[in-house]
Amino acid sequence: MATQTKDYYGALGVKKTATTEEIRKAFRKMARKYHPDVNPGDKKAEEKFKEISEANDVLSDPKKRKIYDQVGFYSDNIDPATAEAYARGGGSGYGAGGFGGFPGGGAQYRTSRGGQEVPIDFEGFDFSDMFGGGAGRAQGPGAGGAGGFKDIFGSMFGGGRGRAPAGPEPGTDLEYQVNVGFWQAIQGAVLKLNIARTDVCGNCHGNGFIQTNDTCPQCKGTGQVTQSANRMKFNTTCPRCGGSGKDRTVCNVCHGEGVVHRTDPIEVRIKPGTRDGQRIRIPGKGNAGAHGGSPGDLYIIIRAGEHPVFRREGDDIYMTVPVEAWEAALGAKIEVPTIDGRAQLKVPPGTQSGQKLRLREKGVPSATKDGHRGDQIVEIKIVVPEARDLKARELWQELAKLNPEDPRRELWAKI
Repeated sequence: MATQTKDYYGALGVKKTATTEEIRKAFRKMARKYHPDVNPGDKKAEEKFKEISEANDVLSDPKKRKIYDQVGFYSDNIDPATAEAYARGGGSGYGAGGFGGFPGGGAQYRTSRGGQEVPIDFEGFDFSDMFGGGAGRAQGPGAGGAGGFKDIFGSMFGGGRGRAPAGPEPGTDLEYQVNVGFWQAIQGAVLKLNIARTDVCGNCHGNGFIQTNDTCPQCKGTGQVTQSANRMKFNTTCPRCGGSGKDRTVCNVCHGEGVVHRTDPIEVRIKPGTRDGQRIRIPGKGNAGAHGGSPGDLYIIIRAGEHPVFRREGDDIYMTVPVEAWEAALGAKIEVPTIDGRAQLKVPPGTQSGQKLRLREKGVPSATKDGHRGDQIVEIKIVVPEARDLKARELWQELAKLNPEDPRRELWAKI
């Protein structure tokens, strides 16, 4: 059955320069108007919906759209390289001298597909650019430079070097940022989340359509249609039934998308010691794949909260502890807080303000290295009491006499 080139842009009511988003918006608008659920029993509306669905399928896919723009129609059997060569060879504008070597420009070529010969009419088409210029023109069927047009058109029909049908495409990954508390990240936790994702439609098994026992009205049950771009004609797989010869109806659950949108409750276990910015991968919980492809993965990005006393860097914990002047001067054992509770810290005699002391393995358990634990770094801040009475003042003056050294002497020496 012969069919003329379809005007997908006209079907959706958009210009040829329309963006992908404009095409999708136009389709959604028309789909709401012509969807079978909105027009029960209306065959014209159903046919229109199938038409715009087919147009959207081609024009919303950059690769399919490029082939359509180059050749004038789309088929899964057309290789992108062949479409590119066709466009370079003149595209919709054909040479006046016909195909070199064939009288009257009425050359024909026959290729086989599925045990049947498919006639192609090359009347008025100039292939000189496809074969490297005038010197490389074909002189008969199967001849020609640069591999010969038999190889090129053989790829259109799935033979020889032809392109295989669209295979499984994996689903896209999802990323979610989750805020957790300081102690949740250190001690570990189980988070309950609701994840919005796409899943394979259970009604049509991801096909987007339901196949019926009725004969396809477009190809009359043959599974093939004859496409034409000006004077170039050849058979392709029927776009309506996919070559089965049986009619299809749009799935009323996914509305032809092959996937459904759903929200899944999941539990995510956070290991003790999980760091801020750490990614947790959950295989198979991303968006559904196309054509039987595997689903994508889900990535949970942890954003850990802060604490008013402790500051975390990697697996180490930092904090500042105030000490009295005499504790720093004489040395002392003081209690300091840790993430596990209280711990004893030895302050050596003569400790200076800003000095850092280390409590080994009092930091955070590592989430990536088993058996490893960070340290706690304690910064000393010396607190000097006020001389509130005469006796306290006399004691400080006596201390000054015992230590007459100028603490700023080295500073002046450097200047």
